[in-house]
Amino acid sequence: MKPIIGITAGYSYSEGKHFLTQYYTEVVTFLGGIPVILPAENTLLAAEFYNLVDGLIFSGGGDLDPFYFGEDPLRGIGEINPRRDLFELELAKIAFQGVKPVLGICRGMQLLNIAAGGDVYQDIREFTQQEHNQKAPKWYPWHLVNIAKGSTLYRLVGQEKIKVNSFHHQAVKKLGSGLKVVAWSNDNIIEALAGEDNQNILGVQWHPECSWDRDQISQEIFSFLINTEV
Repeated sequence: MKPIIGITAGYSYSEGKHFLTQYYTEVVTFLGGIPVILPAENTLLAAEFYNLVDGLIFSGGGDLDPFYFGEDPLRGIGEINPRRDLFELELAKIAFQGVKPVLGICRGMQLLNIAAGGDVYQDIREFTQQEHNQKAPKWYPWHLVNIAKGSTLYRLVGQEKIKVNSFHHQAVKKLGSGLKVVAWSNDNIIEALAGEDNQNILGVQWHPECSWDRDQISQEIFSFLINTEV
């Protein structure tokens, strides 16, 4: 049977709509999975959604409310989405307790870290002069990332240095419990996380869904969801 991969969706308050770019569903389908878009609904449904799927993608999107890591909003923070935050944090906490493969992308990686008790820089301009919000097509590799040899990510991509695309102004600061850094940029921004003990947890700060049809490495990151047996 093909694995069912649940993908979290964005939500627009002004339009009353859930939304997700087609990149996510296309790569899951291409690799042999069945994509299912998960709406940001009542948190009581999070466990039901988790039971329905064989793997999860926490997709990219806007900033998380800093309330969830004990801070007030600072200058530079973007728009937050309370409905999405509540649902996805609950789903992430449930996923940490399970064994199904989980991939967090950009916001999704930051969300996994916050769900595990970590935090983020609300705006990385306080930390670095390097530009992480690229001025190039979405698929274009923008900057270098260093990958820890022997890590889950290294086993997927087989390289210690890769170039990635980049669209973010926040980044992981303090690590959440049970997570470890497996990739970093040259300015020491955390670029990927994995579970310390749970090898089925992976988060990347970049957007492999935008380059999967041009880049074998991006496909390998998603193949982690399709090929992991639980």
